Parts: sequence; structure tokens; C-alpha cells
Amino acid sequence: MQKNKKAMVGTHWGIYQVETSDGAVVDVQPARTDSNPSPIGELLYDVMDNRFRIAQPMVRAGYLRGDQNHRQSRGKEPFVPVSWEEALELAASALKDTKEKVGNAGIYGGSYGWGSAGRFHHAQSQVHRFLNTIGGYVASANNYSAAACQVIVPHVIGVDYGTADDVVEYGEIIENCDLLIAFGGLNQYNNQVKPGGVTDHHERNVIEEIAASGTEVISVSPIQSDIPRDVAAEWIAARPCSDVAIMLGIAHYLEVNNKVDVRFIDRYTVGYDKFKAYLLGQSDGVMKDPEWASSIANIPSQDIIRLAEKLANARCPLITVSLSLQRSEHGEQPFWLAIVLAAMLGSIGKKGGGFGLRWGSSNGSGYYHKTPFSWGGLSQGWNPIKQTIPVARIADMLLNPGSPYSYNGENRTYPDIQLIYWAGGNPFHHHQDLNQLRRAWRKPKTVIVHDSTWTATARHADIVFPANTFLERNDVICSKDDYHITPSKKVLENYGQSRTDYEIFCGLAERLGVLEAFSEGRDETAWLKNIYKVSRNNAKQAGAELIPFDEFWETGEPLYAEPKMKPRRNNFMSRFLNDPKAHPLSTPSGKIEIFSSRIASFKYADCTGHPRWFDKNEWLGAPRASSFPLHMISHQPRNKLHSQLDFGAFSHKDKTAGRETVTINPADACKRGITDGMLVRVFNDRGACLTGARLSDDIMQGVVSLPTGAWYCPDDTEGPNSLEYHGNPNVLTADKGTSSLAQGPTAHSCLVEIEPFHGSAPEVQELLMPKFISRADV
Repeated sequence: MQKNKKAMVGTHWGIYQVETSDGAVVDVQPARTDSNPSPIGELLYDVMDNRFRIAQPMVRAGYLRGDQNHRQSRGKEPFVPVSWEEALELAASALKDTKEKVGNAGIYGGSYGWGSAGRFHHAQSQVHRFLNTIGGYVASANNYSAAACQVIVPHVIGVDYGTADDVVEYGEIIENCDLLIAFGGLNQYNNQVKPGGVTDHHERNVIEEIAASGTEVISVSPIQSDIPRDVAAEWIAARPCSDVAIMLGIAHYLEVNNKVDVRFIDRYTVGYDKFKAYLLGQSDGVMKDPEWASSIANIPSQDIIRLAEKLANARCPLITVSLSLQRSEHGEQPFWLAIVLAAMLGSIGKKGGGFGLRWGSSNGSGYYHKTPFSWGGLSQGWNPIKQTIPVARIADMLLNPGSPYSYNGENRTYPDIQLIYWAGGNPFHHHQDLNQLRRAWRKPKTVIVHDSTWTATARHADIVFPANTFLERNDVICSKDDYHITPSKKVLENYGQSRTDYEIFCGLAERLGVLEAFSEGRDETAWLKNIYKVSRNNAKQAGAELIPFDEFWETGEPLYAEPKMKPRRNNFMSRFLNDPKAHPLSTPSGKIEIFSSRIASFKYADCTGHPRWFDKNEWLGAPRASSFPLHMISHQPRNKLHSQLDFGAFSHKDKTAGRETVTINPADACKRGITDGMLVRVFNDRGACLTGARLSDDIMQGVVSLPTGAWYCPDDTEGPNSLEYHGNPNVLTADKGTSSLAQGPTAHSCLVEIEPFHGSAPEVQELLMPKFISRADV
């Protein structure tokens, strides 16, 4: 029997004091530093659920036998338990074989970084460091959350979208902003999480202060609850993917009514004349007036005029855009246009005004509290393979090796990937059109996966290494934007034969002759001390004193690294506005680029030199809507991080009969004979899934919402006629890039139909585990 343990444990959704007894979690309490702790901590009770944990190394039967066509059985075939020695030898042999036959450019190293909040046991750093140590790999660029934003923002204002958070902060909004228009809302459930952990969920406090300050808030979104209910906000229910049209209608009204800040435009921007010609219809014969925008957004033109008047008359207006807007066809446009609209108003640089990007995406976005120093971490090393792919183009890469594609001004060619190594992520959660990904995933010769549970990615692997969880190892937690550093202590023994990612990679590195280069001779404790030492030295240079490591580890509490003097806000935009010649932006013109000559030079038909409206293939104004008349929004789940611990009891609280729940307007439900709690089939010509129905006036007519995160659970049918039993929306979404510029995901451009399901549906839980056979039966 194991003794009781109690210690602080860090997660991406908060710091918790976890108590365990006899190998099980018996109590979870949030850290005292957290003013609004996330209830996702409830999932920690189910970390050791033996129905879903991986107890020892596993190899798919056909791969182990060496079947000639074994790849076609990925995701269908049983697994064989093997020893660590055999699994490591198989993986090392596959890596050697790939390197010898096609080189390191035939290895794709995947990870999404959410596996652990720790600075050392960070799966993304671990797998990239290991692959770099053996000669490199093909990596991915950008991320599923913000790919279009990540590419377009540097073209417009010369910095990455994270640095753009510096333009405005909540404290200034509370004091000065009198009008906030939130395109995509200010949803708070995404603010439960942050890469590297959350010491204090301060966002709710700040939103309450904004509400109490008298700031007028208007939310433009198909879902009313995209604004917290304690904020007295006006809701404008516009068609999904029509935000650009609304912004253009506002911009047109400002221009023709002489409400544009001409001085700001002339001094700080380039290219307004070309954009103006587009607004007025001089370049294409179509005026982008409020009536035109009204026909696209399906809201009264008077509402658009009213928004324009409010913005023009506001003392300090602020326009925010959520990341959800750019996960759609031509997703670069709303972010570009929000910046242009703020420039037309001359509100950029006003304290509390201008524009806010990626709000409601993670804790701290748009809130200035960044440390004036960097925390230590595990170096990923140097990758000699310079070829990368946009993260959302994995299936295209696997299906079309050698084919050309465009990305951010470059003409590229997809590599020929023979081995996938994945640790710390679940692409069968993130990616679109999972039926296509399933086919693409069968192309490489070998797929190696680290996971602690039987996610769909693990079930579609050849070699599975059981990785333990953050409750089964020691680490240090510190977000790059936080002043806190926290010891995260092991409170459970390893489940079965599981090991840390570091131990697994050390075993492989030894077999490949690079152990010393990978480990530098350090064990877990030595690495933690080194990371803390670097952090302590960096903090000291900023005037913050951290106690010695042994004392820090002994306290077991979050430690606040407060500088003797808080640094002044390092706002690149303020410096530019004060003196644009002395402090130009890092754009070709040195100014805000309303027209980008660089983008125009790419000659992309789907992303031209200035922001504009593009017709969509999948939205309620498209011909396709006659066949699939409901627009599906697939937002992040409220009760877990992505798909992590989806089997937990807290995740199941929002499910219907063990399946994810789709929200539909009562009028749309009535037309289809759907009642609350009914099992329904959501479908289009890419696939179908079963979900439970929830009727609510919170969502506008013509729109449904189905959160992501349900573990992918398909039937045995291939292609669009297949049925996914668990309610995973990505069997329905299109695997298509935002444009040739960013090639980001377009999950929110998705049309579907829904009907009652009257057949028999199997229990999902029974299907989420693979089958096993013994070595003797191979």
C-alpha cells in the first residue's frame, strides 16, 4: 500500500494541491494564489483510470509481424504488449532505417506542446531535442489556434501576434475605454488555460471591472454566451464568417461621412488610397456600404450604421477579434481589417483603445504582466533540416509527397515522410476532415507515439511508448508571461511500466549513440536544478531575488519573482506613434500597412494586397447551404483542455448519453423533429457523427455549436459514409487552408445538416480501447 502524499502539481489550467492515497487521487484543491480557479482540476481525480491508461510498450500486430501491407491496418488492428527492450530496439531500428534510406528529411516530428505545463517534462521540447540530436526532422510552422493570425499580423504591423498584445492592456481599458466592440465575443472558458500554467485566473476579475467601469460592450457573434453573462453587453447575432463584411460596411460609412482620422492615416499608414478605392467600388464596381454588408451578415444595415456612428463618436473605442474568426476561409482578413478600422478611427495608441488580437484565447491575452526576464527551460537544440510545413497541412503532406504548394510568398514542395514521431498531442483531435487524415496516416512506413492514454493517435500508431503524467514526475512550472515559479511534485508512482518522455528518449539516444549529447549527463533532478539556476540568474538581472533551489523545492509553494522596480511597459506601437521616423515598424514601409506591396507581389488570388471580402465555399450565403443549411461552430470545450482526459467524470458532465452535445436553436430543432436530449446525426458529404441535442436560444437560428475534444471513435466504414459515434466535429470540417498566404485551418467554415437518429448506437466507452493479443498469437 502506498503512503498518502500531498503536494502542489502544475497543469496548463492551474496549480493544485493534490492528495493521493494508495495510488489514487483523493483530494484536489486549487492553490491559494488563484482567485478564480478552474474547475477543470476535477479531471485530476481520473488520471489513473486503468481503462484508458497504457500500462506497457505496445506494438501493432501487423507491424510486429512485418506484414507487407500492414499500414492499411492502422487504427483497426490489435496491439501486442512487448518489453521495453524490444520496443526501443524496434523504434531505434526504424529511425536508423529512415535516416539511411531517405535521410532525416523523411522524419516528421510532431507535438502540440500541451502534454505538460512543466519546463523540463515538456513533450514538445523533448521530442524536438531528441530528433535534432540525431540529425533533425521536418517540423511544423505555426499552430492550429492562430495560424492565419500568426502570418498576417507581421505583414501589417511588423510584429508577431503575441507582441501585438502590448498595444493595449486591460487596466487602460478600465480607465479610458468607453466602447468595446468584440468580434467573436470575449469568451472566458478558453481563459482557463495558458501554456506553462496559470497561477491566478485573473481574467474574470478584469472582465468584471470592465463591466463596472461603464465601458459599453457590444458582441458580434452567433453565440450569445460568447460574452460573460455578468457583462451587460449588446448581442448582435450575425452570420458566422461575415465579420469582414460588417467591418467593411463600417469602414465605408466612416469614409463617405468624413469620419476618418486623415491625419493618422497620412502619418502612420501606407496604402489607404488603394483600400479606399475598393471600399467605394472604384476597383471592382461594388460599393462596400452598410446595405451590401447587411445582405452578407444578415443583420439590418441600420445596425451597421449604428456601430459606425458609435465608433466615430467614442472618445476611446476598442475593436477586439477572437482567434475563432481566423480559423475560417480567408481567416487572415478579419485580423488585418480590425487593425485598418482602428487606424481609420485614429484610436491606435490611445490608452485603452485601438485593437486587441486573440482575446478570449488563453489566460492573459491582452493583459500586460509579462516578466522582464525569461525563465529557464530545456533547449531544443539546432535543426539542420530547414524544411517545414504549415501545421494544418499534415494530411496534404502525407498524401501528396513532392507536390507543390504556396505559403507566405514561398513556392514549396511537400516532403516524402516515411516516419512520424509524435509525443505530447493528439492530431486526431486538432486536425480537420479526420476521415482524410485517417487515410493519410497510413502512408508512412512507421508511426511512433508517446502517450499516457489510448487516444486515437495512440490507437493509430505502430509503436506506442507509455508516457507517465504530470502527477507521476517532478517539474517546475512557470509561464513566460507570469512572475510565479512553482515546484510541481510527483504524487503518484508510475502507472504500470510507464516512463517519462525523457527516460524514453534517453533509451533511444543510447541505442543511437547520442546519449551524452541528448542528456548532457543529467538526470531529472539535475535538469530541474539547471532550469531553476538559469531562471534565478535571469531574474536577478531584472532585480528579482529567487531563493536557492533546495529551499524553493522544500517550500512546495508558488514563488513570486517580483523585481525591485517594475519595468516600464515596452510598447513598440507607442514608440512608433511618438516618432515614426525614429522608431519605424518592422514592415517594408516602416508603417502600418493597409496595403502590403509584399503580399501583393505574391499574386495570390485568395489574399491580395489589402483586406477585402472573399466569397466563401462554406457559409450560410453559399450555394452549398441549400444541401447543408446549418453552419457548425466547433469551439474549444469548457470542461477540459483540448481532448485531454476526455474519459474523466468532469468531462462527461456536459455529454449526452456519453456523447458530445450539439447546441441548436429551438426553431431549427422544431423543423427537424428534434427534442432536447435526443440522439442526433450531424452530417455532410465528408462524414457524420452522433451527438446528443441541446436546445437553446443562446445560439442564433441557422447555427449549431459542437465542441471539440471527444475522442475520435469511428465505425469500420471508410470515407464520407462512415459514422463517428462520439460526437467529434472534425469528421465534418474541411481540411482546407485559409489562403495561400497562411495555409491555416478552416474549422469554422463548415456547413452541416442534422436529423434524429433512430438506429442502435453502441456504447462509446467500449470502442475507445484497442484490442490486444499475446505475443504467442502474432
